[in-house]
Amino acid sequence: MAYDADVIVIGAGLAGLAATAELVDAGRTVILLDQEPEQSIGGQAHWSFGGLFFVNSPEQRRMRIKDSHALALQDWMGTAGFDRAEDHWPRRWAEAYVDFAAGEKRSWLHQQGVRFFPVVGWAERGGYDANGHGNSVPRFHITWGTGPGVVAPFERRVRAGVARGLVQLKFRHRVTGLSRSAGTVDTVTGEILEPSGIARGQASSRTVAGAFELKAQAVIVTSGGIGGNHDLVRANWPERLGTPPEKMVAGVPAHVDGKMLGIAEETGAHLINRDRMWHYTEGIQNWNPIWENHGIRILPGPSSLWLDARGNRLPVPLFPGFDTLGTLEHIMKTGYDYTWFVLDQKIIGKEFALSGSEQNPDLTGKSIRDVIGRARADVPGPVKAFMDNGADFVVEKDLGALVRGMNALTKESLIDEAALRREIVARDREIANPFTKDLQVMSIRGARNYLGDKLIRTATPHRILDPKAGPLIAVRLHILTRKSLGGLETDLSSRVLTEGGDPLSGVYAAGEAAGFGGGGVHGYRSLEGTFLGGCLFSGRTAGRAAAKAVS
Repeated sequence: MAYDADVIVIGAGLAGLAATAELVDAGRTVILLDQEPEQSIGGQAHWSFGGLFFVNSPEQRRMRIKDSHALALQDWMGTAGFDRAEDHWPRRWAEAYVDFAAGEKRSWLHQQGVRFFPVVGWAERGGYDANGHGNSVPRFHITWGTGPGVVAPFERRVRAGVARGLVQLKFRHRVTGLSRSAGTVDTVTGEILEPSGIARGQASSRTVAGAFELKAQAVIVTSGGIGGNHDLVRANWPERLGTPPEKMVAGVPAHVDGKMLGIAEETGAHLINRDRMWHYTEGIQNWNPIWENHGIRILPGPSSLWLDARGNRLPVPLFPGFDTLGTLEHIMKTGYDYTWFVLDQKIIGKEFALSGSEQNPDLTGKSIRDVIGRARADVPGPVKAFMDNGADFVVEKDLGALVRGMNALTKESLIDEAALRREIVARDREIANPFTKDLQVMSIRGARNYLGDKLIRTATPHRILDPKAGPLIAVRLHILTRKSLGGLETDLSSRVLTEGGDPLSGVYAAGEAAGFGGGGVHGYRSLEGTFLGGCLFSGRTAGRAAAKAVS
């Protein structure tokens, strides 16, 4: 039989690039397919903040963070909460990934030119017991260059493969089917979409200009998840997270639609844990959107007062940055799909970061001068732009005007000024006291015990109603769709499995399509910084395994 290539990779995101790069290193021929134009190479990784999860890294040690493989594995397993029969392979992948994060991951990336911001972030702090959810120590390493800085070395390796004649890049190729010859999946069919010159992330034409059929000895599915398909998100929404939101903002473009998962499933692949998902609770509408309904996530420090739609403070330990899905579960049981941060300019200037490469031009552009300028600014430029233009921001000098603005924004008089004033005054009394019973105040003080938080992420404790810290700010927060935590079940060689547990001959999967490994390496929750790393680890594994299989 004549093959068009040794391997076909479906999806030119980070996992697809990592898999293709490994195939090139092994001297294999590859066809890399993607339905989007070439300018969108790198997929969602390009738009990311570039956070990566490392264990006992040089950056951690310089910040006096004591981490270990045992502690990281404890945190991962306590966070994942594996409890299903189908969690066999996800659990094995979790063990392998923590080994990778504590071992060669950083040196492997460093050898390819990837560098990291020196201050390590502390995401998903948990707030439960030692065996529960959350990172016991800071582990969120920001890539110098953010998402594009992660993508660059793998794109470079793939384009070197093109120059060597080993890789064919076929963009605007939308896969519609997989089929077998002699029991092995070796044929990929689909539609060729008309050329599109739109900018990265914008909606491209779906006009069909032709058809294609390609054959290879193996196929690697790296097509991503379902975050851009809100109907499918709602259809898979688990009961444990309450009623699906009526309104969500989109953390990914609409072409992240999950259709390739359905095609793989129709071919015999086992899709597991489809009800596990990762959506953020601190989403705001982008005032300068790239795709439709474009949302941006606030990465908050610990000081903002978090209120539900009626002005009630969220319960312990649902503080900013502590438990994403615990907060989501609580919100969806309130009867509303939005919440509020109430804070002041002193807090927003120190504690608000915005997720995304385009929202962090200093880090993305690798400009030390601009990073220093942001640290010195009262409010960083991208955050100030949202204060001035964002549809979800209310900025006022006094609390009465702030409450009126909040109620006007939602067109419902749900926030009572007197009740909110009592809440803030009580909190402010605790801040003024060296002793406290307020666990959020304890958490703020605890955060400042970490040098990284004290330097750049946590405002000096102060009264929110202190006029010197103003003006007052309220931010309406939406549910922001982002990641599928479930996916195609794979063994430790990234081979896709059938429902009976046997390999689906010829098919591999990596990245979000494989639940970042095994069909759900994160279990129910993520420790953050693990999505890009999961794409890299599973993509590398799939590429190496497929290279051996077709030798």
